[in-house]
Amino acid sequence: MLSDESSLDRLRLATALQAGRLAGALSRRLGQGAGTVVRGRVVLALAPDALRSLAAGRRSVVVTGTNGKSTTTRLISAALGEDVATNSSGANMGPGLVTALDDERGSVAVLETDELHVPAVMRSVEPAVVVALNLTRDQLDRTHEVSRTSGVWGTAFGARPVTVVANAADPHVVAAALRGASAVWVDPGLRWTEDATVCPRCGQLLDWTDGRWSSGCGLVMPEPDYVLTETGVRLPDGRDVPFEIKLPGVVNRGNAVFALAVAGVFGIPAEEAAARLADVDVVDGRYAELDLGGRPARLFLAKNPAGWAAALAMIEPGAQLIVGINARIADGTDTSWLYDVPFERLRGRVVGAIGDRRDDLAVRLHYAGAIPTVHTDPVALAATLPPGPLVVAANYTAFRELRSHVAV
Repeated sequence: MLSDESSLDRLRLATALQAGRLAGALSRRLGQGAGTVVRGRVVLALAPDALRSLAAGRRSVVVTGTNGKSTTTRLISAALGEDVATNSSGANMGPGLVTALDDERGSVAVLETDELHVPAVMRSVEPAVVVALNLTRDQLDRTHEVSRTSGVWGTAFGARPVTVVANAADPHVVAAALRGASAVWVDPGLRWTEDATVCPRCGQLLDWTDGRWSSGCGLVMPEPDYVLTETGVRLPDGRDVPFEIKLPGVVNRGNAVFALAVAGVFGIPAEEAAARLADVDVVDGRYAELDLGGRPARLFLAKNPAGWAAALAMIEPGAQLIVGINARIADGTDTSWLYDVPFERLRGRVVGAIGDRRDDLAVRLHYAGAIPTVHTDPVALAATLPPGPLVVAANYTAFRELRSHVAV
């Protein structure tokens, strides 16, 4: 009887996967997108346990956090240097994960996962490692408060044995990771304190001194095992290993340290893993070169205040900037978060504003002391800006639209 049930399950899964592939192909043919999500939805409708079945027998890593998931997932996949199955398109909920695991048969899976879907994905995938990058405010009309997400993670981490590679500088991440079986602590270099003013355990104000945090209840920043340095990473054994990456900014060097920490859990020598990181230059369109009517531009993605602070820090002082803001469901429909972005760093500079909410953006830039210039067309707008390097930074759906201008 068990054999018959097992055979039936295999047949159901095979049929569901084939139906999903057909649905994805039809979606692409009709111009309705890449077909990644609809394909996975069809599979899960016909075989609800498909994610568990596809993940079985693989050593899996789940990568989550408010910012940096896609980039860190790509860096981990490179650092491991194996035949890795991963959702490189960024579709980070159940349907996208199903499609990724159906497409790639690697014995290791590195899966970017939406913050609020971590418990469900962990139950199905049973990962060996979870990477907890950060927890900051996102659009509140589609996400929860940071403290609630921290609690959701903590419950998930405590439900089964898992190694959590966690950001020691983020109190909300630490509070969640301490509920897991074991933790590897990473100091990625950057600090975002605007969402970490009170203790996630007792509610008292946190004390931030010399880049470290502590609470009166005894919760303190753990001593990190892996630390970003000026030239590379300091390992748990105290050695310094240099590394170079093509991705810009300190934030991406911090993401690379998470990748090296995961490689360490997998028993891969740090020098070997670090050498592999240098091959990563574009992550699902992030940092790609655009062609805006013959003018080259570098494309950045930023979706919330912490992400925008990191993106603005990457832009060279002499570069020209175009900012694209939409407010669709995937972006969050409330644009009040723009006033939490430190656009004051652009004071006195001409900044292009595009996207559905370009007028809202222009008002915010004006109050920040920048000089906004508004246009509907990024190509036409680029032609009006002074010569020099050009960066286009956009939130989620605006970023997706701008990818049509990626240089061939």
